[in-house]
Amino acid sequence: MNHLPFFLASFTWNYGLGMTYVVVPLYAHQLGLSGAQIGTLFSTPVLIQMAVNLAGGAYADRVGGRRMMLVSSLLMALAALGFLSAQGFWMLLAGQVVMVVSRAAFWPATWSMASELPGERSVQLGRLNSVTNLGQIVGTGSCGFVMAFAGYPAAFAVLAGAGIATWALGLRSRGAAHKARQGGGVFAAYRPLLREPIIYYAVMCAYLSALPTSLSMSFYPLLLEHYGYGDEAAGLLIALRAVGAISAGLFAARWVTSGPASAWPIYAGLTVASSVGAMPLMPAALPTATLLLLAGLGSGLMTLYFQITISESSRVEQRGSAMALGGLGWGLSHFSTPLIMGFLADRYGIVAGFYVLGALGLCFMAATALSRRWAFAGRRR
Repeated sequence: MNHLPFFLASFTWNYGLGMTYVVVPLYAHQLGLSGAQIGTLFSTPVLIQMAVNLAGGAYADRVGGRRMMLVSSLLMALAALGFLSAQGFWMLLAGQVVMVVSRAAFWPATWSMASELPGERSVQLGRLNSVTNLGQIVGTGSCGFVMAFAGYPAAFAVLAGAGIATWALGLRSRGAAHKARQGGGVFAAYRPLLREPIIYYAVMCAYLSALPTSLSMSFYPLLLEHYGYGDEAAGLLIALRAVGAISAGLFAARWVTSGPASAWPIYAGLTVASSVGAMPLMPAALPTATLLLLAGLGSGLMTLYFQITISESSRVEQRGSAMALGGLGWGLSHFSTPLIMGFLADRYGIVAGFYVLGALGLCFMAATALSRRWAFAGRRR
């Protein structure tokens, strides 16, 4: 219960993030932006986020994860005000950039804070991941109702309120004290980390763990539309991915272990890649729901695995930087997966694209599994 404000702050921030998935593209469409402009609103900030994410991790080590979470929450409120006043592409893009900086500060800060909580590290990280997914589900689901009953200004006001609520809860959260590093610059922690093979291994795990999320934001809806599902049914089905991730965080977290002998990345990777590749094989509602649930479960397990691996292989004073490097895998997935699937869908069709992506996922999983011994070489387990 002493750490309840931290988890509630994570919920409210992710509630706001879930709202942006719905309200920003719809508002952009209402303003008359073209498809290319709307796509730019979401693709360009991913590149910015990958760069700013490294700064967020470094400053989390310098000033502490709690302070970075407070900054992130205020940036969310500022982004909401920017969206509210936007009347065209450039103002919306400015709001997206502010939101991206908020995201880049939030993730390494909260991952670092959760890894330092007392108790089993896997359980605390699992709780954080479950709260993260739950917040995004509630935010995405409720945003449509807010817009329907009160319009876009009210939706952006609620988004700003989520940022302020996160800030207030963050003030009551407990964070580990971090002392400024003596010597070197803000990014000095990255030099020794980049010499560690285990960091590159963790990035590979993070990339694979983000695959179902990347598809949820891009081509899962298009595949379901291809098979004749309506918007309501497609939304409910895609939400099952997050339900699977929540289940991984709540029920399987305590059994996830790191190390060269751990089979968790193999189990999780097989689940993710097989679920993606098998999606077009069984278009009926029940098999589709099962596959999306399994994809979320595998994704949640792999996310936990790479978080535990990084936290166990890094010192407390460099934890934020290490988590930021691991988070690059997520950014690379969110950037590359839509591009790869877009090329495959245009050239071979969306059904064939899922088959190929599933096969590529299996190959990537095999490469990740084979690299375990190399990654942990020289480390005592």
